[in-house]
Amino acid sequence: MDGKQDYSRRTFLKKFAALSAFTAGALPPAVRAELKKTILARKMMPVSPNDRLQIATIGMGIIGFIDTQTAISVPGVEVVAACDLYDGRLIHAKEIFGDQVYTTKDYRQILDRNDIDAVLICTPDHWHARISVEAMEAGKHVYCEKPMVQDVKDGPKVISTQKRTKQIFQVGSQFVSSIVFDKARRLYESGIIGNLNMIEAILNRNSAIGAWQYTIPPDASPETIDWDRFIGHAPKRSFDPVRFFRWRNYWDYGTGVPGDLFVHLFSGIHYILSSKGPERIVSTGGIRFWQDGRDVPDVMMTLCDYPETNSHPAFNLVLETNFAHGGGGGRGTEVKLVGSEGVISLGFDGLSISHKPRRGHTKNEVIEGYNSVRTFSEEIQNQIAADFEKNFPHESESIEMEETSKFTPPDDYYDRFDHFLNFFNAIRENTSVMEDARFGYRAAAPAILSNTSYLEEKPIRWDPEKMRTHS
Repeated sequence: MDGKQDYSRRTFLKKFAALSAFTAGALPPAVRAELKKTILARKMMPVSPNDRLQIATIGMGIIGFIDTQTAISVPGVEVVAACDLYDGRLIHAKEIFGDQVYTTKDYRQILDRNDIDAVLICTPDHWHARISVEAMEAGKHVYCEKPMVQDVKDGPKVISTQKRTKQIFQVGSQFVSSIVFDKARRLYESGIIGNLNMIEAILNRNSAIGAWQYTIPPDASPETIDWDRFIGHAPKRSFDPVRFFRWRNYWDYGTGVPGDLFVHLFSGIHYILSSKGPERIVSTGGIRFWQDGRDVPDVMMTLCDYPETNSHPAFNLVLETNFAHGGGGGRGTEVKLVGSEGVISLGFDGLSISHKPRRGHTKNEVIEGYNSVRTFSEEIQNQIAADFEKNFPHESESIEMEETSKFTPPDDYYDRFDHFLNFFNAIRENTSVMEDARFGYRAAAPAILSNTSYLEEKPIRWDPEKMRTHS
């Protein structure tokens, strides 16, 4: 191990210890342990102490803190500034990342700083497009949390800004950097499941926090929160701490279930299939359990028609989320790629491939089974039996066998870290990222149009190639 690499690992260990107070509350112990082991085991580019990437985070909510902690765990990355609209989060940013971190409630002060190479945008959804564009215009590389935009009309502007400024832009949907989804991609391309015809994707929950009922601090007030800046271009309203801390529950600031959860599924599926997206989207749902003033559904289902392309046949996608799933919500993301010869099932903890070989029917199944032959006259039944024995003398009477194989990532694996590692490597090497603005828009648009279909109670037509709606 050379000096630079040793410096990177020693620096990480110091940072990891310094961040223990934060991670103890923000991440489960098992995830925290996985993160540490992952970073120590990962093959990373040597970084000189003088070759640092300096970042700032805009929006220090739950994901803001987790993203920042993960980002600075990549050797050669340090946080120098943080922006949030609630005093308590700015105080906590200094408690966790150090008093030297500059804090502000005005993101423009972040963009004006010359010592910042990249910004993490972890704000409510209605701010994503605007800050992304302004950040790239200011010469900053951008890591923008999903969905890339709240309104489909904003996608082309983000794409054109990235193209013109040539800044590195990555959307924060980590499935595209996951070794599990990469394994699924390679398995699909091998033809192991035959002809794809359907994908089922489910992400359920059954808790108040899982349903976005986040805790509101006792000091929340117009004095500690910049309410007007939070509202931005959204409809004007009087101060409401519930809307501020539980913004995902409202169309004004968020994108509901599709923008928070479906977009992850779209991203992962598009990566596996090299797909550009669906051409028809139909949604239904409603507020079935969480009668807490929210206006976005807590149960939602979306059906999508994907056209045939060079990378996949035509198929149907079923998306489902239930925030009051009595079975406990399952084990997180569950995606099934269903083909004519097998099924790939994947989630956070790995994947499995199951095969149930197609075979011909046995004589008993044809003559005595659930088949129309048994309704014919005995003469005709005997004739069909004789013909079967003549034409299929070696047809097996054995019970069909089902084969299942599994892939499980290492215990030390953490896909969010890999996503940031890919982002910072792209900055250092001036290379492209998988989840750039075009990829991010092709995942965000069908998610947002799922909401449009739900609200307008009609199917929505989308051109995944030209990235625009049509009648």
